[in-house]
Amino acid sequence: MRHTDIWKAVDTLAERNGLSTSGLARRAGLDPTAFNKSKRAASDGSPRWLSTESLAKVLEAVGASLEDFAALAEGRQGHSAPLLGFAKAGSDGYFDDAGFPIGDDWEEVRFPGLETPDVYALEITGDSMEPVYRGGDRIVIAPGVPVRRGDRVVVRTRDGEVLAKVLGRQTEKTVELLSLNPIYSPRELVRSNVAWMARILWASQ
Repeated sequence: MRHTDIWKAVDTLAERNGLSTSGLARRAGLDPTAFNKSKRAASDGSPRWLSTESLAKVLEAVGASLEDFAALAEGRQGHSAPLLGFAKAGSDGYFDDAGFPIGDDWEEVRFPGLETPDVYALEITGDSMEPVYRGGDRIVIAPGVPVRRGDRVVVRTRDGEVLAKVLGRQTEKTVELLSLNPIYSPRELVRSNVAWMARILWASQ
């Protein structure tokens, strides 16, 4: 990443949160002038880089991840995706038969660096996927993408249960689902009871 890319990402992060660069610095507990253009170069003209401490404070202040910031610095603008909580995902009226989102009750969330449009996001509840995914994390789901053993997936049963698991062994009649949290035993579902299965592409943590 170039010096100009880093500072452009700071400017974009401020803009997306409805702040000036001074307002962003202030929210992060920094000197309001810390991100001024005059502070981006030393007195001899050499580039002044953003410190990791300042970056960490900024990301925490606006609820962004390092991956989000890197995407902005690299010019990957990202994609807005429909968002739904796991509790609602088990209800009827939110998915078609292939697992794609339908209806008007979805929220919207932007994921920097994610360019594919055919995705949606679910907000994790429960602890079966800890320590990788925790309650409140948002996972990006790709319906229709082929899945194979070892992939992290979301499965919806015909009974309305929605599960975030690791895909285990599959047979003609059964599907094995594994939890990352070792306190949970593997689940075996009858294949005919699986409404759809979609691969997890990405997570915002």
